[in-house]
Amino acid sequence: MALVIEKTVVKGPAGSNLKNEVGEQLLQQFMDAGFVDMVRKNSMPWRELMAYYRCAMMEVETKFKVLNEQFSLLYDRNPIEAIKSRMKTMESIAEKMDRKGFPFTIDSLQKDMHDIAGVRIVCSFPEDIYMLADCFLAQDDIVLLERRDYIQNPKDSGYRSLHLIVEVPIFLEQGKKWMKVEVQLRTIAMDFWASLEHKIRYKKDIDPAIADELAMEMRACAEVSARLDRRMEAVRRHLEELESLSKHPEQELESQ
Repeated sequence: MALVIEKTVVKGPAGSNLKNEVGEQLLQQFMDAGFVDMVRKNSMPWRELMAYYRCAMMEVETKFKVLNEQFSLLYDRNPIEAIKSRMKTMESIAEKMDRKGFPFTIDSLQKDMHDIAGVRIVCSFPEDIYMLADCFLAQDDIVLLERRDYIQNPKDSGYRSLHLIVEVPIFLEQGKKWMKVEVQLRTIAMDFWASLEHKIRYKKDIDPAIADELAMEMRACAEVSARLDRRMEAVRRHLEELESLSKHPEQELESQ
């Protein structure tokens, strides 16, 4: 199916209109770079590939939901507050491929792009992040490709999160296919901070001096939220110790 470019509407390979926020200049850049031509020539492979990524996201989501349920049965609490997923838009994929200098081919898209499908796991406490990541990666059908720990090593902006690039199998009529998914694990405080920082970063009409002030304030807020995470985690540990002693009072007597 032909891909028709109009002012702010792209008729995608699936035949439906995709309303874009991209300007005419950026769309023209995509056309010049060859992305539009690539999608036009590979409309069915493109549609199939995006469907495979959606299936891979569902596989990852299900694995974390199972872990959350198991943890609830064993310890009577849920470490996961929310599970969010997202697919990169066509314009976002095109912009990144052009910026990185990747060739505009379906093969390059699968090989070089690792974050087309993304799943975000929002946890209650920092300890839960590492516990869940270890349990997830211990599963024998998960292949870890890359791990970036922005909690132990925050970005200059103050951004904190644990990123995992993994391959997960999806099972199709023709057999098994391995797909890449980016998994982000963060606390509620980290997620709130990242959401606000994202909104500020993409504001185009902010005076540069004000933008610098906001960036400094956001770095300070990141430190405050990190301290809050640590304090809340200490409170949880204390409560768990009290609950343990109430169930096993002989432990307190032995410690005395």
